[in-house]
Amino acid sequence: MKALCWHKVGDVRVDTVPDPKIQDPRDAIIKITASGICGSDLHLLNGYVPTMASGDILGHEPMGEVVEVGSAIRNLKIGDRVVVPFTISCGSCFFCQKQLYSCCDNSNPNADQAKVAMGHAPAGLFGFSHLFGGFSGGQAEFLRVPYADIGPLKIESGLPDEKVLFLSDIFPTGYMAAENCGIEAGDTVAVWSCGPVAQFAIQSCWMMGAERVIAIDRVAERLELARTYGKAEVINFEKENVAVRLDEMTKGRGPDRCIDAVGCEAHAAGMTGAAYDALKSSVSMSTDRGYVLQQAIMSCRKGGTISVPGAYAGYPDKLPFGAFMNKGLTMKSGQTHMQKYMKPLLKKIEDGLIDPSAIITHRVKLADAPEAYKTFRDKKEGCIKVVLTP
Repeated sequence: MKALCWHKVGDVRVDTVPDPKIQDPRDAIIKITASGICGSDLHLLNGYVPTMASGDILGHEPMGEVVEVGSAIRNLKIGDRVVVPFTISCGSCFFCQKQLYSCCDNSNPNADQAKVAMGHAPAGLFGFSHLFGGFSGGQAEFLRVPYADIGPLKIESGLPDEKVLFLSDIFPTGYMAAENCGIEAGDTVAVWSCGPVAQFAIQSCWMMGAERVIAIDRVAERLELARTYGKAEVINFEKENVAVRLDEMTKGRGPDRCIDAVGCEAHAAGMTGAAYDALKSSVSMSTDRGYVLQQAIMSCRKGGTISVPGAYAGYPDKLPFGAFMNKGLTMKSGQTHMQKYMKPLLKKIEDGLIDPSAIITHRVKLADAPEAYKTFRDKKEGCIKVVLTP
């Protein structure tokens, strides 16, 4: 089959690789019909996530048709149309029983390696390095899905792929980010980034009763989408001082809730800090850039909440933890507990409460994926979200 493979930093290619096979009775094989390129994929492209190996198949936002099932699978049959969550979860361990699916104890075969890096091992993830299991991803023609009796969500309506594809990751991720804020009626929520996850976080904040949502970015097309699709107030951080502007907009109190939907590749408006961190990254002294977390901690109101759906891989420094502690802030984060959210969010799509396809700007064939990665990374051609089809 054809698949998009990582070879080295900045180098992804479409290769011919062996077709996946059933390896366990709880496996299924999916023929991919659509797959997204995620902002987290850019962390792999740019070398921010360790333990990638040449030939690793990328992609963690897939959907498609079931073409083969293991002997233990009873909930799926050949021909079923499914969305596959990016997290791999067993469904029966301590954490899965608590609906903390991205913390699954059994799905990461490289748990010992992950424990060294993180203290404990998170769940396996599709196409996201050997630290998270080394599983092949879904930017390919076919995908092996472990624990297929727990993960894939059947789509039994006639909704097109583009309306349901983002149930694989970014819609539930944005929703959980908003939920982690603990939004109360009347709250003002500041969202750093106007990328795909942030767009769904904005939508979810409104669903949960926010009174105001303020979105922060520097890319004109993304800011405009947040303003029109998201109905948010916007700040361009290259034109305005974010801390000063948020203080003005909240009459000195600060946003009640803050969402970091950027993660480890945040950009700084000032050149000094950016140059310092770029130098440190180049000599492996620091892997993550913590500008957004710095701003969120300093801007969030006393007693407020910071939610972090943005992916981090290592050790961001210069975090104002004294401010975090003394202001009495709360922080919640994590990979998304996908199986908890997919079915109820599908219902919102079916009921017409949201159209996730509105964020798609680029539709390309798998063969053109390497160029699409660069277009997405460089924010060219107004690129906000790319969908691949084999």
